[in-house]
Amino acid sequence: MNINFDFSTIKFDYNSVVIITYLFISLGAWLLNIISRGKTNKWFFECYRSSPLNPLTYVRLFTHCIGHKDIDHLIGNFLYILLVGPMIEEKYGSVNLIIMFLITSLIIGLYNIIFNNYNIKGASGNVYLLIVLSSFSNISEGKIPLTVLLILIFYVVGEARKTITDRKSSSYHDGHLIGAICGLLFGLFFLKYNSFLDLINLIK
Repeated sequence: MNINFDFSTIKFDYNSVVIITYLFISLGAWLLNIISRGKTNKWFFECYRSSPLNPLTYVRLFTHCIGHKDIDHLIGNFLYILLVGPMIEEKYGSVNLIIMFLITSLIIGLYNIIFNNYNIKGASGNVYLLIVLSSFSNISEGKIPLTVLLILIFYVVGEARKTITDRKSSSYHDGHLIGAICGLLFGLFFLKYNSFLDLINLIK
C-alpha cells in the first residue's frame, strides 16, 4: 500500500501567542547575551540591587524572567512552559496570562532585592506558576481534585524545604516557591473571577 503525503499542505499554527512569543524573546535575549559576552543579561535580563535612580532597576524587576544563564537553562525551563503553557493560555486568556507573568516576575524581583540581593534570572518562577495553575484546570464547585493537593505538596512544600536547607541555591528555590504561591493565589482568584478586568470593575 502506497501512502502519498503532501507536505505542501502543512501549515504551522501559532497556537499559543504568549507562550511562543515568550520563547522567541528569551531566545533572542540569550543570543544577545552571547554576542555581548554577558553584558545584556547584566544590563537588562538579571535582577539585582542597584541604584533607585537608574531606570533599568525597575525594568529588570520584570525582564529577569527573560534572561537565562545558558541554552541548557533556557531549554530546561521552556520544556515545561511549552508543555503546560498553551493549556493555561487557552483557559485563562492571553491578556490574563501576561498579567500573571508580570506580577509573578515583579514579586520575585522585589523579594530578591529586599531580602537576598542575588543576581537572578530565568523563567523558572513562571514555570512553577504554570505548574500549580494547571492543577486548577479540573476544579469544579465544591470539589478539589487530589491532584491539586499533591502538586502543592510536591512543589510548594518541597521548595520551602529546599529554601531552608540549601541556602547556597536559595535564590532559585525562593523564586520557585514564590511562583508556586502565585499560581495558587491566581488559581483561587480565577475560581471566582473570569478576568483581572472583573476585579478592576469591582474596585471602581
